[in-house]
Amino acid sequence: MRPEIPDHPGPDTSSLLISDLEEALLAVDRVRAGRIIEATCAASSPVSCIETLIVPVLEEIGEKWEQGQVALSQVYMSGRISEEIVATMLPPGSPERITQPKIAIAVLEDHHTLGKRILLAVLRAGGYEVTDYGAGVTVDGLVERVIQDRIEILLISTLMLPAALRAKEAVTRIKEAMPEARVIVGGAPFRFDADLWKETGADAVGRSASDTLALVRGMAGAVVS
Repeated sequence: MRPEIPDHPGPDTSSLLISDLEEALLAVDRVRAGRIIEATCAASSPVSCIETLIVPVLEEIGEKWEQGQVALSQVYMSGRISEEIVATMLPPGSPERITQPKIAIAVLEDHHTLGKRILLAVLRAGGYEVTDYGAGVTVDGLVERVIQDRIEILLISTLMLPAALRAKEAVTRIKEAMPEARVIVGGAPFRFDADLWKETGADAVGRSASDTLALVRGMAGAVVS
């Protein structure tokens, strides 16, 4: 049995708390996950708590999925539970969210949504406000919305190779109108061909939810600064 959570956890307990939170999320135990986060974050800001506790745990769960140690459903539920808890700590519209860059995600010309739902949950659990453009988005529709919304970081997900190749047109047109925009592509075609993302003109490729979260964190920091 795990030890009780101290009222004011210090450095010596942080590793254990991270392990406890990971265990609670993988067990889909929202109550215990909430207790761990509440106790750990009592003396810090929501953003600091997210960065030092929640994000590392989600990244670890993502890495374990890549290694075949956890199920995809566990990755999804971990993200959803964390997203719900973060929403109470850092509600939409709070000043700390408003100062973030404008981020959007879309599934280009495909109608699969599981990968997008997982990534969206993980990003929101990481404290980011993300506009969901949905699935089956056309190149014309995507370019129009990104320019209209002045999106600074765009995530494009694809399932089939034709859609991945069409991403090149979308990226080119977006970059022509908004050179400062950053684009991350992801999905099955980019995992099968490690260099395919470079042909699209994107700034990076996200090979997993945890990998993409790290990319967004880096890009968001550069945009805000």
